[in-house]
Amino acid sequence: MELPKIILKSGKDRSIVRNHPWIFSGAIQERIGEITEGSLVDVQNHRGRHLGYGHFQTGSIMVRILLFENELLSDNLYENRIRSAYKLRQSLGLADTDPTLTEATTIFRLIHAEGDFLPGLIIDCYNGNLVIQCHSIGMYLDFDKIKDALLTVMGDKVNSIYLKCTGTLPKDYPDYKGDGFIYGEVETPQIALEYGNKFAINWITGQKTGFFIDQRENRKLLGRYAKDKKILNTFCYSGGFSVFALNAGARLVHSLDASQKAIDLTDENIELGQFPAEKHKSIVADAMEYMKELPEDYDIIVLDPPAFAKHRSAKHNAVQGYKRLNAHAIRQIKPGGIIFTFSCSQVVDKLLFTNTVIAAAIEANRKVRILEQLHQPADHPINANHPEGEYLKGLVIHVE
Repeated sequence: MELPKIILKSGKDRSIVRNHPWIFSGAIQERIGEITEGSLVDVQNHRGRHLGYGHFQTGSIMVRILLFENELLSDNLYENRIRSAYKLRQSLGLADTDPTLTEATTIFRLIHAEGDFLPGLIIDCYNGNLVIQCHSIGMYLDFDKIKDALLTVMGDKVNSIYLKCTGTLPKDYPDYKGDGFIYGEVETPQIALEYGNKFAINWITGQKTGFFIDQRENRKLLGRYAKDKKILNTFCYSGGFSVFALNAGARLVHSLDASQKAIDLTDENIELGQFPAEKHKSIVADAMEYMKELPEDYDIIVLDPPAFAKHRSAKHNAVQGYKRLNAHAIRQIKPGGIIFTFSCSQVVDKLLFTNTVIAAAIEANRKVRILEQLHQPADHPINANHPEGEYLKGLVIHVE
């Protein structure tokens, strides 16, 4: 079957030749054939040279490349890519973990979009329950193929598969049938483990796929600093950093979020961990306002805000937001205090984020040392040809 074609403008094929998987709308010269939302298209340069195959979708990123010019179309595409990703997770000690082990982890990301050569596709695993998020219509149209590939690769290790694309597909896309189980069915929340720490995961009602898996290694790192410390965990969502800190022997942890729903999730996880009531307190408040005048002295503050900028146009305002937040924390923390500070805004790269934190330290007039530079974990790999995949960055700083 001959596929519809996308013809690029002269000179606009350079990034594709270097195996970058995105084609922006401004690079397209011509469309040939019947192209609908999610169509698989044959991408060619202005002289008709085949460059690859990808999913078409109206928008800024108009084609996401699945196969480059030297790769052939195959019915086994999803199976091969998912098998490769699964083997990587096995090598990392994440897949097939024995839940009886002291530091068992049964929460991991199986497919990280471009990082696993499947742009537009996210798959997270919680105790063998897989949650699929399609960020492109093309991936959504192929969800049955993806489901079959998952079952072929993982077999009886799959308990259920849940499709959750509300919020990731275009709001005006009329053919989405809604979230729901497409294989098996289990009750939520499910109790899953991260380095032996228990969490109640509800992918049906929770944000994203139910949990922020990308902070796993950074939560573990906090545990190394937490013993006998008084800690403030801001933007806490479901209390991941709080649980790790308490299990590592923190003296007191305060979990803060502007959302009562998030605080309810935190309280559920604190109760699950059976921590003494006097060691934890939940606070519903705006973190930026709360940080201006802290009512108590903290040894450690965690700043893990949602993305301040999802588009390049919001970059300046995002940087100012990070600067204000960090300046408040640096100004208020006790001498000798530690701050774990993060940005998950893709358009704010790690150098800009580091410089923003340094500017905050100058504004706060405190001496600051950078102890650790943090990033996303290995089950969120970065495609070397797609540096935009490096979205999470963080610092551990010491404040005199």
